[in-house]
Amino acid sequence: MPKTDSPDKKTNFFQDVYEVVKLIPPGRVTSYGAIASYLGAKGSARMVGWALIASHSQHGIPAYRVVNRNGLLTGKQHFESYDAMQAHLEKEGITVKDDKVVDFENRFWDPAKELL
Repeated sequence: MPKTDSPDKKTNFFQDVYEVVKLIPPGRVTSYGAIASYLGAKGSARMVGWALIASHSQHGIPAYRVVNRNGLLTGKQHFESYDAMQAHLEKEGITVKDDKVVDFENRFWDPAKELL
């Protein structure tokens, strides 16, 4: 997958985010910042979040697998219910306690390493 040259082209950037998120394996999570970095837009974690909010109208994008850099479910308010993000993760075998992925370091999927 080609890296994005510039986050200025929002539509292309959002599509690139979706393509990366689709590659996160079940039972694994990544962070907004890791996706931004992989796409060549380090410092654009918030823009990745905006892309994922916009993705809820599309099917097949497992946005629930993207958490903040500490493993917190910071995007859960954007799902169909307040506990949907946690429910999706737990269905894939990920334990969540106090809105945080347990064993985050071992569950973390880094696109920069995995998508060489």
